[in-house]
Amino acid sequence: MTRLATTFAACAAQNRAALVCFVTGGDPAPAATPAILDALVAAGADVIELGMPFTDPMADGPAIQLANLRALGSGTTTAALFEIVRDFRTRHPDVPLVMMGYANPMVRRGPDWFADRCRDVGVDGVICVDIPPEEDAALGIPLRAAGIDLVRLATPTTDAVRLPQVLANASGFLYYVSVAGITGKQQAASASIDAAVARLKAATDLPVAVGFGVRTPEQAAAIARTADGVVVGSAIVETIAAAYAAGQDPAAAIMAYVGGLSAAVRSARQDAPK
Repeated sequence: MTRLATTFAACAAQNRAALVCFVTGGDPAPAATPAILDALVAAGADVIELGMPFTDPMADGPAIQLANLRALGSGTTTAALFEIVRDFRTRHPDVPLVMMGYANPMVRRGPDWFADRCRDVGVDGVICVDIPPEEDAALGIPLRAAGIDLVRLATPTTDAVRLPQVLANASGFLYYVSVAGITGKQQAASASIDAAVARLKAATDLPVAVGFGVRTPEQAAAIARTADGVVVGSAIVETIAAAYAAGQDPAAAIMAYVGGLSAAVRSARQDAPK
């Protein structure tokens, strides 16, 4: 089994969802990212999503847009990200790490180059926001050849006709984007999320993780009662930004915030109303 499959299976065996945490690589600087990743793991993150900074992050809201600008302004490169992942893998051999971002940084040197580098440094999966399933050959084939999971995105507008295309050749988990909008700005109602998760789980054996707009332990717990994973991104990025602006240690701020999310996710099904 892959690290992603093993992790989701272990969480299911514990009757809980996985906590998936996103940070932008290189924010606020490449040297700060290793300690932030370590803090995520120590605070209870089960899966790490490492964002690849890009100049035009069209699916992201203000918080992650600003994180991209900080990371790029501090000199973060794709090569630096791969070294961060390589070092992370030596410290955390069992924690899955997924690279998330946009097509340009992933394919500009060639998709085979990117896939091979992911394999060599220990990346487990890739989420590419702007390559649709119909263009799978642009990245998916090289990733699968390298043993890297390609995590696909489903949305509230992914209907029964399109869903099989989204699921074709998807692996690792299915990321359900719970709102038709950008990251961090809103959250869907719990009832609509529950219905969407049920529909998706009826169509695939992949774990279903829900993200976009999750900010509080209470929101995370509500999703964790039905989904296989809860994804938190913008709120973590904002926590890092606030600590950095105040001259404080971002890793310490992460420990406190993510620790609360982890506790809520881990106890959600035990605390659910009978």
